[in-house]
Amino acid sequence: MRRRRSISGLSPVLLLWLRSNDNGLIKGSPRQRKRRGFVANWERNSTALQNGLYDPADERDSCGVGLVAALDGRKRRDVVEAGIEALKAIWHRGAVDADGKTGDGAGIHVEIPQDFFADAIGVPQAERDAGVPLAVGQVFLPKTDLAAQERCRQIIETEILMFGYSIYGWRQVPIDTACIGEKANATRPEIEQIIIRGKTDRSEADFERDLYVIRRRIEKSAIADQVDLYICSLSCRSLIYKGMFLAENLTDFYPDLLDKRFTSRFAIYHQRYSTNTFPTWKLAQPFRRVAHNGEINTISGNVNWMRSHETRLADPELDPFMNDIKPVVQVGGSDTATLDNVSNC
Repeated sequence: MRRRRSISGLSPVLLLWLRSNDNGLIKGSPRQRKRRGFVANWERNSTALQNGLYDPADERDSCGVGLVAALDGRKRRDVVEAGIEALKAIWHRGAVDADGKTGDGAGIHVEIPQDFFADAIGVPQAERDAGVPLAVGQVFLPKTDLAAQERCRQIIETEILMFGYSIYGWRQVPIDTACIGEKANATRPEIEQIIIRGKTDRSEADFERDLYVIRRRIEKSAIADQVDLYICSLSCRSLIYKGMFLAENLTDFYPDLLDKRFTSRFAIYHQRYSTNTFPTWKLAQPFRRVAHNGEINTISGNVNWMRSHETRLADPELDPFMNDIKPVVQVGGSDTATLDNVSNC
């Protein structure tokens, strides 16, 4: 859509030309009167646009992103429902493929419903009563290469066990492929969740930090083995459901989100409008820490700066694992994915 330009945006020379009575025109002629009326109408319309509720300068063509939060700080079902409805309301912020069902990417980020996953995986009641925490990893695995799929599971399990944690098991995420397009389905990964048993002698912050290191180890092992593995989220706090469906089909594709046990203090949602990078399942948002419009024009300089300053990274808790964490910026991500890499560190 073309944006109108107010007369105030014209150069003084052009304004002078429009308002002058010379330029070879006879004062009072039909052409002269028409020109004066044109300028007057232009100025009047520009003033009306500036003083009205609508201003073309406020138009945007970018991703849709938002946050719903409980002001009382309590986990509630209506927060999740409001986030879902808000996401569906901004479906127009993303593009749609010719098949009519493949989108640029959409998703939602909410807190982990502990009871939901404890029931799903069959956590013993004694452990629930003892307050043993659990973490959930939302994982994209290769869909058709079963050998690579199994290798990915082995990598994930090995790194978790090596860090001293135990695993409750794997859960295949229920999905409905009828609501996605041919292109989305052709590139769709196998979507599974791994549920991890926490430790009562570790704080939530310690558990979350351990999971960050575990994820980085998993990602580096997957690169070394050349298997297509992507972890949407690996956390004891929150969980991400995303994909290349239309925003309005979020709960159709992921019926988990319709369960009343899905409660949260926040819901971060995102509808992607793909510009600098081609749409893929893993580049759908939200990311683990960030939901953002992207269009970071200084991204190359930012990445180079981060790489040159990695030697200065220091943290008493993470220092023993710096070789696992670096490089912080991962290859092949969008500008927002790169920002998310840094914000995770």
